[in-house]
Amino acid sequence: MELNSAQAQRAIFLAAVCSQTYVQFSNPDGSFVLPAHYSLYDTIEARSLLSVWERFGFILESDEELVIAFRGTSSTSNWIADAIASQKRFSYIKDEVLAHRGFMSIYSSARRQITAALRRLDPEKPLFLTGHSLGAALATLCAIDVAANTERALFLFTFGSPRVGDHAFSKAFAHYVPNSYRIANLLDVVTHAPPPVYKLPKRDKTYDYSHVPSPCALNFQNGSVSANHIIGSYYAELAKREPEYAGLLSAANPGFCPGTETTIPQLEVK
Repeated sequence: MELNSAQAQRAIFLAAVCSQTYVQFSNPDGSFVLPAHYSLYDTIEARSLLSVWERFGFILESDEELVIAFRGTSSTSNWIADAIASQKRFSYIKDEVLAHRGFMSIYSSARRQITAALRRLDPEKPLFLTGHSLGAALATLCAIDVAANTERALFLFTFGSPRVGDHAFSKAFAHYVPNSYRIANLLDVVTHAPPPVYKLPKRDKTYDYSHVPSPCALNFQNGSVSANHIIGSYYAELAKREPEYAGLLSAANPGFCPGTETTIPQLEVK
C-alpha cells in the first residue's frame, strides 16, 4: 500500500521517535530528546534472554494522544533473542496462534508494566505504537495484545520489521489491528527474516512465518547491510516524500530527527 500525505507525516514523526529509543538506551542516564508537547510517562524495562534488564523504549503522552515506542537490537543478548526462531503460543489472545519465542520472551517481561500504565492513562486518547527492527516485532506483539484486550483506538507504524508469527498469527493480527503500517525497505535483510519456513538446526521440526499487513514498501540502497536497515535511513527516505513537514519537524525539535549518519550501533547479521 502507498502512504497518503497524512500517513507519511505520521511515519516521519514516529521514525524520529524510534531513533530516540536508541539514544535513550545509549545514554547512561536514559536521557533523550522529547518532541514538543509530549512528556515522558514511563520508561519501558524488559529482560533479555540473558536475564539482563534493559531499557527497551518508552511511553509518551501529549494532550491529544499516547505513543509507545520500542527499541531495536543494540546488544548481544538481543541478538540471542532474535536467533531463537522457534515458536510458542501467543497466549494473550484467545486465538490459537504461534509467535517467535525470542520476541515473545522480551515482550512478556515488559507486558505487566505496559498494561499497568495503559490502565492509568486516558482510554479516550488514541494510541500510536511504533518500533524499529526488533522493536518493530515487540510493537507488533503489543498491538495485537492491546487491541484484543482493550477498547483503545490504536495505530501501528513499524520500520524494518522481521516476521513475528505464523500464518494464523498474521490472520488474527489483520482482524484485531486494521490500522497497521509495516514500512519495509525491499533491500533490508531484516525484513526477510525469519524465512517463511524455518527449520531448527539438526531437527526435523519446521515453523511457518508470515508477515503481518499492511506492507508499505520503500526501495533504497545505501551501500551496506547496516545502512539499508538503520532507522536514520528509513527516516531520510520518508522525509523525501514530505520534505516541508520533515523540515518543520526538525526545526521545531532540535536533535529529535535522525540523519543517515546516525550513531545507532551497527547491525550484525547472523
